[in-house]
Amino acid sequence: MSTTIAPKQRLESIDWLRGFVMILMALDHVRDYFSASGQNPMTDPDVSAALFATRWITHLCAPTFVLLAGVSAGLMARRKSPSELSRFLLTRGIWLIFLEATVITLSWKFNFGNSPGVILQVIWVLGVAMVILAGLIHLPRSAVVWIGIVVVAGSNLLDGLLPAGGFQVPGAFWLSIHRPILWMSGGISVLIAYPILGWSGLMACGYGLAAIFSWETERRQRFLLKLGGGLLALFVVLRWLNLYGDPTPWQSGDSWGRTVINFVNVEKYPPSLLFLAVTIGLAMPLLALVERWRSPFHNAIVTIGRVPLFYYVAHLYLAHLLAMIAGIFQGLPATAWLVTVLTKPEGYGFGLPVVYLVWVGLVLALYPACRWFAQLKAQRKDWWMSYL
Repeated sequence: MSTTIAPKQRLESIDWLRGFVMILMALDHVRDYFSASGQNPMTDPDVSAALFATRWITHLCAPTFVLLAGVSAGLMARRKSPSELSRFLLTRGIWLIFLEATVITLSWKFNFGNSPGVILQVIWVLGVAMVILAGLIHLPRSAVVWIGIVVVAGSNLLDGLLPAGGFQVPGAFWLSIHRPILWMSGGISVLIAYPILGWSGLMACGYGLAAIFSWETERRQRFLLKLGGGLLALFVVLRWLNLYGDPTPWQSGDSWGRTVINFVNVEKYPPSLLFLAVTIGLAMPLLALVERWRSPFHNAIVTIGRVPLFYYVAHLYLAHLLAMIAGIFQGLPATAWLVTVLTKPEGYGFGLPVVYLVWVGLVLALYPACRWFAQLKAQRKDWWMSYL
């Protein structure tokens, strides 16, 4: 006989997965700020396995976060009319874009200089995807899902038309639909690191996925496990055959370790079909299993997952501040860290053990503030709290 699970517990599983990937995300940003290496782990042919793995595992963060944002919108559709939900998604999307261009850009640079002037990353693309979803939700849910699937599956067809140009390559704004660009507007340079198309399709898929949270436990968990397994199988087959799904074919390396790195090293900017297949393929089984298995840190992770925007902004400012303090101890002036991680001070940095130690310390330091804010959100029912 199938068992049921309380709605609160089902929502806890979503909060747990969101909190889990947010904690992983902090590892990536601490690595940015504290690693001695200036190399890009995804492009350097001499990268160590440990550094590559540290970067690669954090790839789960953005796809899972965007997908769950769509799931949350789908769950909100149960208690809001289409017009109410559309208005909320539109206004929250615009609010997130504004935050990214101001408060969050400042956290990356600690200055208002034009180097670049504005940095648009995951919060920006969440906002854009919400604005798009605000229109899509007036269609039948099945139509929204299929639009999302077609966009995600078909976006790599644009690889030949809009090839990736790199983060510092100037381009017209419309090119940001499928590639990172450096856009000039009114004398201000705008780095658009997260292209629009693939991420918006993924949020639409999440909107449809929300329907499974009204299912009985066993049916939902079987579906999530099959979905994860199917996506991972799709990744392995398409990647092995080099047929489709990523702009860079893999090839054997001079060692089995290098071959593995080449095989799993798929494109995030923009998110290729294979990038989303392997990351969401790993995330879905976690979502299924967390409903039945709880670690000793379950409640703490759920708490962080309930205040994602608060945690995101706070962890960026804290990581940058800690890097500035670390630089002072290494003999650098505080002004040396009034820059982005792309231009961090020469001669600065630490090995991976320090990176992991700072990561754990940062998460532990932020947890009391997250718990306080989560309690505040639970107690306050002001309309504006849903935007934080």
